[in-house]
Amino acid sequence: MRTLVGTGMGIALLSALSACAAEGPLPAPESAPVGGLQSVVEAALDDAARRSGISRKDIKVVKAGSVTWSDSSLGCPQPGVAYTQALVPGYRVELRAGGQQLDYHAALRGPPALCPAGRAVEPMPSGAAE
Repeated sequence: MRTLVGTGMGIALLSALSACAAEGPLPAPESAPVGGLQSVVEAALDDAARRSGISRKDIKVVKAGSVTWSDSSLGCPQPGVAYTQALVPGYRVELRAGGQQLDYHAALRGPPALCPAGRAVEPMPSGAAE
């Protein structure tokens, strides 16, 4: 009897999952930038202004673009932490706030994170993930 109930529940679960998949992708979490790279740049500028005390309009975007990170550390591994080894599409935004160089890393979803100087690892070379 347990097998039949378990099997029946499994079939019901698969049917429910199939119905959800047919409706399209799940909505992005609230913390995900909605507009892709531009939203990540805006969030990085806001954070840099807050951290540095420099007016947002005086912070310069040095470089911003789509990248592929080599693992789940998003190019900013913390010592002693193990990371999933998988290619992760995301963004990198480099800003100059006064004399400070600020390096922000992000996945496709979620806010950018400031990577401390000296800890950043370069993303995969263009075309390497294809």
